[in-house]
Amino acid sequence: MKSAQLTAIGPAENVVKCVDVPDPGAPGEGEVLVDIAACSINPADILLIEGKYATVPETPCALGIEGAGTVNAVGNGVSALKVGDKVMSLARTNWVQQVRDKAEAFIRLPTDIDLAQAAMLKVNVATAHLMLTTYVSLSAGDWLLQNAANSGVGVDLIRLAHANGVRTVNIVRRRALIEPLKQLGADVVVVDGPDLAKRIAQETGGAVIKLGIDAVGGSATGRLTDCVGDGGTVVNYGLLSGKTCEINAFNFVFRDITLTGFWLARLLRSMSFEQIQGIYDQLARRLTDGTIHVDVEASYPLEQVSDAMAHAKRESRNGKVQLRPNS
Repeated sequence: MKSAQLTAIGPAENVVKCVDVPDPGAPGEGEVLVDIAACSINPADILLIEGKYATVPETPCALGIEGAGTVNAVGNGVSALKVGDKVMSLARTNWVQQVRDKAEAFIRLPTDIDLAQAAMLKVNVATAHLMLTTYVSLSAGDWLLQNAANSGVGVDLIRLAHANGVRTVNIVRRRALIEPLKQLGADVVVVDGPDLAKRIAQETGGAVIKLGIDAVGGSATGRLTDCVGDGGTVVNYGLLSGKTCEINAFNFVFRDITLTGFWLARLLRSMSFEQIQGIYDQLARRLTDGTIHVDVEASYPLEQVSDAMAHAKRESRNGKVQLRPNS
């Protein structure tokens, strides 16, 4: 069968290759064999490939944080899944035609779910949901603030918050993004820059913002922190700027601001399988009821994985880039 594999650390478009690997074989005791229908290419995949993530893998190795598909076969002792079930893989080796793993490595999905959408459920949607619900108790009418609001996580956060009645202030880099985000349910959208806190206060009528979500790092973290109310919490989940978070100590000492970090993989490792299944049951319903939807800009077969990597690295895309291993 075919698999997209990392041959060396380097530019993703040069070092990820489609190779032939042995078929996984029939599932053993407690195992499931899944045909992967769709896989998403995430920024974390690119960072891992290019040696800029939390760990640097030994090569050659399999890749792919996200993947969804259909159960092809089940081994003895498996009762929670059956042939034909739609599932999302919790493994990180999904850019492949088939995955064989223990049954607890797969999340059962609703029968009416779109597998292309399900292949974008594991990372961005879960990240948005958990940052929205883990750190600060938000009720309808409360405010949160985020930068990189047009990112995959940012759009999911807007949709989820809007569905819960939570108001959002969204920081972007280009004025052209303001109206599209408002159409998704954003309450306030502002362009980053000087006097950010003053402009946001004007837009919100001086509302207290309890939660700030930072994907950028560097000086952007400081500007976002200036906008959060006293006693508020800022959650950093990315460093798009390539720089460490820069915050005025005044915000810690005199305003009691908390800065914490979010890493989905670490949080999931602390949960039982039943807890994880419960979270994704809830999020899958958000997909099927239309609360969450992510545009797919392009899909590629595994044989064109180099082109897919190059496409995924382009700025100003209008949707996800996916691999379709069995297309």
